[in-house]
Amino acid sequence: MNEENPLSLADICQACICHNLEQLCTRRTDGTLHFHQSPVFPQELSDQLLHKMADEGVLNDSTIGIFRCLEHFRLRRACIQSSCVSPEGFRQTLCLHRLQELDVSRVTGLAVSDVLSSLANSKDCRQGLQRLVLSGLSLLGENAESSQLRFSFLRGLRTLCVAWTELDDAGLEDICTLPSLENLDISGTSISDLTSLLNCQANLRSLTAHGLRNLEMSASRLLSVLSKLEALRHLDLSNDRLVADGDGMVQQLLVQPGVLPALVSLDVSGWRGVSDAAAQAFVESRQGMRFIGLLATGAGASEFFSRTTSVKVAGEANLGQICEALQRYRERECFMREALIHLYSLTSDLDEPQPHVLKLVSMAMQSHPESLHVQLVATACVFNLTTQDLAMGLPLRLLGTVVQQLLTAMRNFPNHEQLQKNCLLALCSDRILQDVPFDRFEAAKLVMTWLSVRENQTLQRMAVAIVSILVSKLTVEETTQLGAEVFIMKQLLSIVQQKASLGVVDPTLKFALSALWNLTDETPTACHHFMQCQGLELYMEVLESYHTESSIQQKVLGLLNNVAEVVELRPELMDEDLVEHVLSLLQGAEVEVGVSYFAGGILAHLCSTGGPPWSLDAELHQAVLDKLHSSILTWSPPEREMVSYRTFQPFYPLLQSSQPPGVQLWSVWAMRLVCSQSANQYGDMLEEEGGIAILQALVLDSSTHTDVRRLAEDILGLLEQRQHHGNQGEEVQ
Repeated sequence: MNEENPLSLADICQACICHNLEQLCTRRTDGTLHFHQSPVFPQELSDQLLHKMADEGVLNDSTIGIFRCLEHFRLRRACIQSSCVSPEGFRQTLCLHRLQELDVSRVTGLAVSDVLSSLANSKDCRQGLQRLVLSGLSLLGENAESSQLRFSFLRGLRTLCVAWTELDDAGLEDICTLPSLENLDISGTSISDLTSLLNCQANLRSLTAHGLRNLEMSASRLLSVLSKLEALRHLDLSNDRLVADGDGMVQQLLVQPGVLPALVSLDVSGWRGVSDAAAQAFVESRQGMRFIGLLATGAGASEFFSRTTSVKVAGEANLGQICEALQRYRERECFMREALIHLYSLTSDLDEPQPHVLKLVSMAMQSHPESLHVQLVATACVFNLTTQDLAMGLPLRLLGTVVQQLLTAMRNFPNHEQLQKNCLLALCSDRILQDVPFDRFEAAKLVMTWLSVRENQTLQRMAVAIVSILVSKLTVEETTQLGAEVFIMKQLLSIVQQKASLGVVDPTLKFALSALWNLTDETPTACHHFMQCQGLELYMEVLESYHTESSIQQKVLGLLNNVAEVVELRPELMDEDLVEHVLSLLQGAEVEVGVSYFAGGILAHLCSTGGPPWSLDAELHQAVLDKLHSSILTWSPPEREMVSYRTFQPFYPLLQSSQPPGVQLWSVWAMRLVCSQSANQYGDMLEEEGGIAILQALVLDSSTHTDVRRLAEDILGLLEQRQHHGNQGEEVQ
């Protein structure tokens, strides 16, 4: 699958150009861009770049100007769908080229009349344009008149799509005079009579007439017209209202012998009440049939449609039919929802990963981001398709794309609880949270925003777990941004308060404490917010209440250690009760080394020189220094990894010669701990930050305490054979 392979070099280069246009270009006097210097782009590459700019959302009146330079760009197949281009921008740029194909579907700022009037003024386009897609445009521009809606001058046109425009019978009559017209899409238009199609019956090969709500022809009259289109190979009469075939039009078409003998594909999806027997008879009587659309018709479940391999079926009877529907009906919201509903039922108990199915669901979400109906069912399907075991067998890039679609759904429907629940359930996966590439900063903020207005305990537990892991994966810059959001700090602290008041020890409490710990890691702003939100008072209560829970104590002390690293906040930690309690956790038969380690870190920072002076009792100060030193000598490194660091910057000030030996000792013990676990990773960090030189100076300084020198020598010894490796730093999840 493409998701398992790297992106092509062409894709990477085009994306790079799209997002660096301002740097690569200068502006003309009219504000449009042109490249400083540019090679001659091959025609196909020119088409690809234009399409890529539209896909990336950077195509507008300014950026489209780069294609005015005909010496460097020659467009033949221009696709600018869903971009924002004015009639003037379109006329002054695209109409300069000898276009063979043009797709302006859903372009903001353009009307059908604008496109036609501009094309009419280009001789090359009048003669050479073969394919024109106008789907979703208004018919008339601001000052246009209906007389401007003439298609008949495009003598070379073979394919025309006017779907979801207000085209009427007069417009269809004009279109049907085109001498070379072979493929016509009039879906969702205001057409009431198809009789004009008889004017092009000799050439018409494909007719798409989905969702014609204004059609006023009787079944017999409609079938009479269709029966004369003997060259027709593709016919789509599907219905977007999913209603019964009241006058039996579809059923009559299926059972009428000899009609449309050349047909290769027929789509009657959405017409309920179609019988399997009639559909089967229609297919069997036409040797060339390769596709039939039967979604939401009631037909397609017979053994014949399950057995045949030569005819593809878009339906709901099995996974294959549903996937065919998802692939063919991507742009049709009503069919997407219908197919996804059936897909959800079929994927509730999967044994094997289904990457091709997940990709189709992702495409459906991408096509209909504003449709609650599609997003609601699609997010439920995503959960079914990405549960823990299944996720391990799915390509990372595909999962990353799916997660971004989940985040879009959360952002677009913030108040829909079931949809948010679906997204949280899907996100709550180790594979996704740990390995998949996606915007974790955005995800953390979205989840926290949702959490701040919800009190459902089950969802709260999931949300806090997700945030805890996401925050641990953020960069320092992203953590700083997230920590600047006061509401996040308040919400997490309120969860801790809620759980602590009940005296419970559950995953929600632990995840909330972990999230707060990681949120304050190297983030002074978050530490300030913690203090401003009365976090210190709450944490002192938690330390007292959970004195037998080492996992809780370690998370609490880890955060307070982060606060102690912020020099200006140290005076607020100079509370005698707090200091004495932390001092009691330095050593003891029942105190785990993780608890002692972070307790020691708090005290080391409070006793360090170069910051605010010690403001408590002098005897307590000496007692802290003595016990800090003696306790560290009794610590044994834990068997499992306890902590990781993104930098040693907070440790270097504690190694200065002016620092008390106990303070220096805690710092070198901490550095030796992580270096012994990953000498390569932390050796590179020390070398880059100048830490090795600091340790060497510490060893050579005659005033350095023997215990401190010994540990520093141990670190330098560990690093002698180090190799280059990456690094990360925060609580280990």
